[in-house]
Amino acid sequence: MRDSRTICDDTRRQLTLTAWVCSIFALSILVIWPANLAAQTTDVPSVAAPDPNWDTGVDVDQPAAQPSTTTVIERAGSTAAKTSPPGVKLVALLTADGQQIDQGLVWRVFQGQSGSGKSKLVTENREASPQLKLQPGDYIVNAAFGRANLTRKISVQPSGPAIEQFVLNAGGLRLNALSGGNPAPSGIVSYAIFSDERDQSDSRTAVMTGAKPNLIIRLNAGIYRVVSTYGDANARIETDVTVEAGKLTETTVSHAAGKANFKLVTRAGGEAIPDTEWTIKTVAGEIVKESVGALPSHYLAPGQYTARARSGGQFYTSSFNITDGETTIVEVLRDASAVARPEDTVVQPDINIDTEATFDLKNQ
Repeated sequence: MRDSRTICDDTRRQLTLTAWVCSIFALSILVIWPANLAAQTTDVPSVAAPDPNWDTGVDVDQPAAQPSTTTVIERAGSTAAKTSPPGVKLVALLTADGQQIDQGLVWRVFQGQSGSGKSKLVTENREASPQLKLQPGDYIVNAAFGRANLTRKISVQPSGPAIEQFVLNAGGLRLNALSGGNPAPSGIVSYAIFSDERDQSDSRTAVMTGAKPNLIIRLNAGIYRVVSTYGDANARIETDVTVEAGKLTETTVSHAAGKANFKLVTRAGGEAIPDTEWTIKTVAGEIVKESVGALPSHYLAPGQYTARARSGGQFYTSSFNITDGETTIVEVLRDASAVARPEDTVVQPDINIDTEATFDLKNQ
């Protein structure tokens, strides 16, 4: 009978042998199995290409060819670049040695038509210094800066860009109005400006009408006649002012005027009769103002006047006086004693009134 030590040694050898067999089997699985798996996945049967002559019996529309969206940019030396019209830059100056005008300009370019004797507008631009693309040739250019302007001829050459300077010799005029030593009420005073040039009838050429106080009016350098009117009648002052290039000229006019409210009544303090025709005359018979209405109001120069009211085919007259800075209510009574014929002359008043108004004009 074997002892226990011999049995233990035999058991140890058997276990070691079993471990070696298991290790060899596991190693064979790790090496052989991935190779077989790769062979199975790559062994795919090939599919024959379809016969090009095979007809499925179904018509399939082919999509239409899309147009190309490529943009072709001409090089600098190409024909398109050579045919581009040359440019001309327009610049305006207040004076020959003054600053460039950088706003408020309007440029108009004209080109003559052969045989017609007229010019057509080619382009209009409101930039301060526009760069214009014009075909080679002669053009008439007008540069306007407010009421100041200059028109002259330019020539565009095919050689390339050029700069054309326009010296406007322009200045500014600001007009102010006083009444009774205070600024005139808004909307009461208006100005008309006339140039020193004369037309065929020896009348001054109007440059601007309806101008308002305290605004700067741009004008060419020169002498101008300014007519300042207070209201809408004869409260008017005329004076000459000189505008210098590159400078602002200020003129202050002091007006003398009074307000008159008119109404035709059947009794003193009564209601005004509507649709009355009014004629206001000086003592010399000169018509100052004509209007229609029940309660017209007018500003008049100080002095004495006659108001004639026409209603129902009859004429009624009344004399009144205007004082500087005051408001006068002129009531004309509609009664038999006041009836007058249209050709009646104005009766001289019993009192002496100085009809000359004194006007103060201060140029700054």
